[in-house]
Amino acid sequence: MSIQRAIISVTDKTGIIEFAKELVKVDVENISTGGTANILGEGGGDVIEIAEYTGFPEILDGRVKTLHPMVHGGILSIRGEAEHERTLEAQGIKKIDLIVVNLYRFEDTISKEGVTLKEAIENIDIGGPTLIRSGAKNFKDVTVIVDPSDYSLVIQEMKEKDGDTSLETRFYLAKKVFEITSSYDKAIINFLNSVKLKDNFEEGGG
Repeated sequence: MSIQRAIISVTDKTGIIEFAKELVKVDVENISTGGTANILGEGGGDVIEIAEYTGFPEILDGRVKTLHPMVHGGILSIRGEAEHERTLEAQGIKKIDLIVVNLYRFEDTISKEGVTLKEAIENIDIGGPTLIRSGAKNFKDVTVIVDPSDYSLVIQEMKEKDGDTSLETRFYLAKKVFEITSSYDKAIINFLNSVKLKDNFEEGGG
């Protein structure tokens, strides 16, 4: 099946406008979050804001944006599985076939002199890893890009395969996801192990 719908939310904006325009050329509907949506819109691309798509606004200072059944139901559904198909139809959930996400630059944040634990915590990405892990788990049906260097590979395959990508490419990209999330989590735990809690939070307080 061809890719019909994508979620795009990137910290590294390298090549993203050109890539999104290529997706539009092959009739892919692009859904995006705040800053990325603004850049795509300014670049002349068609884009749907995530809040418009889910019908629910971003909340808690942006901590919750993509954590919604309209998003993850569309990613994790097994294509062709009768019960999943019935659930999507009953709940009005559309399938999401392509995830284009890279994570908050946590390691850049903690490398800054004098960074506080609070600042570091706010740069722990939750929605991004959840999106890419969901897509990677369902690589049989979903393509996930976490590295701008893979844009050309995906576009080329879509042109050659009537809008689809190969299972081999989806598997390659899925493995890349789990490598990245593993490294990301390692950076977080290494940082947390390096700080003293009592120097950052009072007992019983936030």
